[in-house]
Amino acid sequence: MPSNISWLAKKKRSLFSIVFIPAMLLAVVAAAVYYIAYVVNKPRFVRYAAFGIDIPVNYAIHGIDVSRYQFTIDWEAVKEMQDKQVKIGFAFIKATEGLGRVDASFRQNWFRARQAKVPRGAYHFFISSKSGKAQAENFISTVSLAKGDLPPVLDIETANGASVAEVQQRVRDWLQMIEKYYKVKPIIYTNIDFYENFLDGAFDQYPLWIAHYLVKDKPRIKRSWSFWQHNEAGRVNGISALVDFNVFNGDSAAFRKMLVR
Repeated sequence: MPSNISWLAKKKRSLFSIVFIPAMLLAVVAAAVYYIAYVVNKPRFVRYAAFGIDIPVNYAIHGIDVSRYQFTIDWEAVKEMQDKQVKIGFAFIKATEGLGRVDASFRQNWFRARQAKVPRGAYHFFISSKSGKAQAENFISTVSLAKGDLPPVLDIETANGASVAEVQQRVRDWLQMIEKYYKVKPIIYTNIDFYENFLDGAFDQYPLWIAHYLVKDKPRIKRSWSFWQHNEAGRVNGISALVDFNVFNGDSAAFRKMLVR
């Protein structure tokens, strides 16, 4: 009897080795193949023919930014356009520049975007060699925010001969005046190089909108960011010129939380 039990145990071990171990190894290999194919190599950009560009698929909310260079915009057509799951969920509109300039299309764009129920935000193109306070006054005298608008944006891309200390002080003056007046924290827009050379570490308390093209899934920056401008050559119904494309780094609840109340 003991010899029979020993024989049966050996038989079971042999069957386990022949059937179950290979099956387990096959399952592990299949899992690894799936991980590589659908996780590691998951497409981060997908071509959207209607928009004419590749768009990052790992973000839910997409938007554009415009100025007079997009000419007259049919905002109803912008609102209605959709390619698969992607549609225009917000628009940043140029309002002012420097000490006294107002974008020629701002008032029309600002009014018509609101009419079309496109969430809108206004931005100021900053001249780093000029007073930050005077530039804030230009923006304040031009832009009236309403419930549901995005916070004001400071667009800063060049130093115009100013030192790091001068740039930071003038930027700080603009941000503080705008925040005090509108009771909302402004957004900083810039590119990777300018941020690292002039702003890094000085304004981390402000939401960041970063421009960075030709990257796989997100901008290469260490700090947190709220918006990413990933392409400057998109096409949108109702706009005759090419347009910048952006994504919001968050879901719909986070987006609503950012809006003016």
